[in-house]
Amino acid sequence: MDDRTKQLLALGREHYEKREFERAEHYLSQIRERAGDYADVHNMLGVIHHDRGRFEEAQAAFEEALRINPNYTEAALSLAVTYNDLGRYDEAKRIYRAALARGEESPGHLDPFVKGKIANLHGEVARAYAEAGLFAESAHEYRKALLLCPEFADLRVRLASLYRQLGDTDAARFELEEAVKLRPQYVPARIALGVVLLSIGNEKGALAQWEAAVGVDPDNKTAHMYLRMTRNSPTAGSMVPPAPPADATLSLEDDATPAVDAPPADPTAT
Repeated sequence: MDDRTKQLLALGREHYEKREFERAEHYLSQIRERAGDYADVHNMLGVIHHDRGRFEEAQAAFEEALRINPNYTEAALSLAVTYNDLGRYDEAKRIYRAALARGEESPGHLDPFVKGKIANLHGEVARAYAEAGLFAESAHEYRKALLLCPEFADLRVRLASLYRQLGDTDAARFELEEAVKLRPQYVPARIALGVVLLSIGNEKGALAQWEAAVGVDPDNKTAHMYLRMTRNSPTAGSMVPPAPPADATLSLEDDATPAVDAPPADPTAT
C-alpha cells in the first residue's frame, strides 16, 4: 500500500467511524479505484450503501469483499441482511448459515450467552426506534438481533409486525412462518400469522393457525376472538382483524436461548 492509499484509508476510516458517511465514501471510493483489492474498503462501502437504502450497490460491495476474503464473516453477515432487505430470503439464509459455520470453527467465536445478551440489546434499540416512529430503523435492529439469535421467535413476531406497518406482507409472512417452524407452541406467532394470511385472502390458513393457537392455549381470548369474527363474517376474506401489538404479548425474556451476529457491520477486518 503506497503512502497516498494509506492516507486515503486513514481519512476514510476516520469519517466512517464517526458515521460521516458522505465524506467516508469520498475517500473510500478513491481507494477502490486506485486498488480494488481491500476487502474492508468494500465492506465499509457496503455499509454506507445499505445505510442510504442502496441495497443493490450494498450487495455488490459485500460480494466483492467476500470474493477478496471468503472468510470475512462481517461482510457475509452484512450480505445476508442485504439479501433479506431485497426479499431474497433463501439466499440470505444460505449466506448466514455459511457464515455461522465459519464462526463456529473460529476459536474466538462468541459464547451463546453473550450472543443472547447482544441480541436482546438490539431488541431494546429496535423497540426505542419503533416508539419514535422510526420503523425502518427498528426493523434493521431486529434483523441484527435475529442474525445473532435466529431462534428468538418473539423477535421475529415483532419484526413481522413492523413489516406489516411498512406494507411488506411477504416479509412479514416469512418471519412468522419461520417463528412457527422454530417454535410451534408459540401462540403469538400463530395468531399474528393468521392475521397476515387472512389479509392476503387465505381464510383457511388463518383459521388453521388460530385453531392451532387454541389447541396450545385453550383460554387464549385473542385467538377465540379472531376465530369468532372470521367464522361469523360473510365477507371474512376482506375483513382483516388488527394484529395485537407485539410488545403487548411478548417479551425478550420469552426466548432465553441465545445464538449469532451481524449488522451491516462496523468492521476493522481485512
